[in-house]
Amino acid sequence: MEENRLRLIGAARKAFAASGFAAASMDDLTAQVGLTRGALYHGFGDKKGLLAAVVAQVDGEMAARAHQAGATAANPWERLLAEGEAYIEMALDHEVQRIVLLDGPAFLGDPSRWPSQNACLTVTKQALADLIAEGIMKPVDIEAASRLLSGTAFNAALWVAASDEPHIILPKAIEAFRLMAEGFLASRA
Repeated sequence: MEENRLRLIGAARKAFAASGFAAASMDDLTAQVGLTRGALYHGFGDKKGLLAAVVAQVDGEMAARAHQAGATAANPWERLLAEGEAYIEMALDHEVQRIVLLDGPAFLGDPSRWPSQNACLTVTKQALADLIAEGIMKPVDIEAASRLLSGTAFNAALWVAASDEPHIILPKAIEAFRLMAEGFLASRA
């Protein structure tokens, strides 16, 4: 059962990235992996359920890549910024653009309700709590600050993904993200 689930997610990921969610044929997708529509419905409920599973997989990989980008930062504040910037930069990746940033919100609704986004939010809350405890950040409501920083990175990525000139928009989005985040600093040296 798990093997079928993974095969369907893999095939759907390729199909959604190539032609988009709306244009992807479930008959073609299931036939490609030697399964029936019944297997798709059993494992995911429907096509949107399959999209949700693919979005969760890609979004989880994005979180891991962002974490990796922040791993070499000089301090916890720079780590937070590096992770946010990496997330925004991933909007240049075609698969991320199509699946997570364009089709995900269009067909699954508000990203703040996605389990994968809430997993990222939990990590951000802990990072901000630590930054506040260390006196690096102003004392602020952690939930509010986490949602605003995460939302800023996500919306900046959306802007980059939807742009006709993403390589021109990307540095503007990152600069604005940094400036907005710096407003949370306890002191600017």
